[in-house]
Amino acid sequence: MRYYQLADRPDGRLIVETDSQSYDLTAIDPWLTSVRRLLNKAHTSEQSIDAYARQAIASAEPLSDADQQPERALPVRADEIWAAGVTYEISEQAREEESDMPDMYVEVYDADRPEIFFKATPSRTVGPNEAVGIRADSKWDVPEPELGIVLYEGSIVGYTIGNDMSSRSIEGENPLYLPQAKVYDRCCSIGPCLQTEIDDPRDLTMSMSIHRDGDCMYEDSTSTNKMVRSPDELVAAYVAHNAVPELAVLLTGTSLVPDDTFTLQPDDQIDISIEDIGTLSNFVVSV
Repeated sequence: MRYYQLADRPDGRLIVETDSQSYDLTAIDPWLTSVRRLLNKAHTSEQSIDAYARQAIASAEPLSDADQQPERALPVRADEIWAAGVTYEISEQAREEESDMPDMYVEVYDADRPEIFFKATPSRTVGPNEAVGIRADSKWDVPEPELGIVLYEGSIVGYTIGNDMSSRSIEGENPLYLPQAKVYDRCCSIGPCLQTEIDDPRDLTMSMSIHRDGDCMYEDSTSTNKMVRSPDELVAAYVAHNAVPELAVLLTGTSLVPDDTFTLQPDDQIDISIEDIGTLSNFVVSV
């Protein structure tokens, strides 16, 4: 099942999409204005999010196409977003190329402990069709398309798409600058939905395109089967010895890396698609 947030009301509106129909959960229960609230109710009733939603829509009328036209908003307002790095071989190679200390990335790629780092707060995160940021003090900026794991109280409840915006020039100067290269205004986007029904998160096609003034500047695709680490392994590393928040997203790394001659510019359009989840679209601004 897919859960979407619509932005046509001050408190939001939560939509659930089954195989054939969509339903307005907020119309059924006015308190259900967000994924967090749905998870709270499902948890209290000791049900999964999908079981609770199916019960709620059992006697409801499906939405018409016109009822679903309002702009989609950030589907999951996570308390924290974290990310994993060097989980694909091409990512390891790209970070070697940008860094003056390449050996450290080889060691992380092969190590027992994965790289897990803090990425964003709610105030730094945007949703579908909003602006992602590139730092004005950076000379080399790229999007990083990633499968996002959605966690409620440390357990996996579904998946989404994430864009881990990155300043390769700042991180390349010194690995200690990683927080500045990764965490800043509009540094992350999430969307377009929360998808709870994925058979194998390591067998999904992922693609990204970047357009500028109508011209395609970059386009490529890959599969999550190229991840060297499993989602369960990454989640275990994230929650270990950590006071995790109620609602979190863990991004799982990228294997789509534009050529080192490419850098994002304001007004570029970024489209990231993952099989069974959908497409996350954003445009670029300088921050």
